[in-house]
Amino acid sequence: MSADESIVAALRTRRTEIEGRWTTRLAADSRGSRRITPEELKQQAAHFLDGFDAALQAGAGGDIASAGWADMRSFLDDLSRRRALAGFSTDETATFIFSLKRPLFEVLRDLSGSDAARLADEVWTATELLDALGLHTVKSYQKAREAVINRQQEELLELSTPVVKLWDGILALPMIGTLDSARTQIVMESLLQKIVETESQIAIIDITGVPTVDTLVAQHLLKTVAALRLMGADCIISGVRPQIAQTIVHLGVDLQGVTTKANLADALALALKRSGITFTRS
Repeated sequence: MSADESIVAALRTRRTEIEGRWTTRLAADSRGSRRITPEELKQQAAHFLDGFDAALQAGAGGDIASAGWADMRSFLDDLSRRRALAGFSTDETATFIFSLKRPLFEVLRDLSGSDAARLADEVWTATELLDALGLHTVKSYQKAREAVINRQQEELLELSTPVVKLWDGILALPMIGTLDSARTQIVMESLLQKIVETESQIAIIDITGVPTVDTLVAQHLLKTVAALRLMGADCIISGVRPQIAQTIVHLGVDLQGVTTKANLADALALALKRSGITFTRS
């Protein structure tokens, strides 16, 4: 009997025992956690053992990248994605696979009797399989986690660049934090979309909350201004503090043709004037 056949025999004859010991360990590791219930753990463990058994019976061998392990890989990908969304750590996700080793090894030891060579072969085969499946799970978890982080970063960028309607035909974009290429793209898309929706003629970009302005930041601002002009809108940059003004001069950045103001109030007053709107004190 091959090592694969011995593992299949162990799963068939003592499946309840292996699954019981395994789920007990899983429940102990996740005790006090509200991210997963004992019933969900049992379902996941049962699903894994079903797939593990089916792949070995089909003769999939030790290469988990082969077609015989496709269903198992799909299950582990889904498991990893769910755990990444639920906030599980990498260790907690990997432990789901690795904690099966001891219950399985104990049963293999009982079934092998005094045949040490057979036991060593079976344990080595099971170790290689579970390690490979565990590493696949970790890789899938990392991909899922990176996708979650990227989506959160995109959402934060969108939230940090709100386009505000100050008056009919006048929009404002208060910016806080570092202005990089990715954020500039979102700024332009948000502004251009809002200009189309509101049919505005003037956009104010307030950089009071931008800590530093270097050549790259200035170029990003100029690109945004150019994109707005192509849409037929005028642009005013406000929040140009003395330090930023000196930096722009030292850098030799050409802002000719770009209207700048020291603060948002002055920019709004200019925008209203250009729109033909005047106010008088009552």
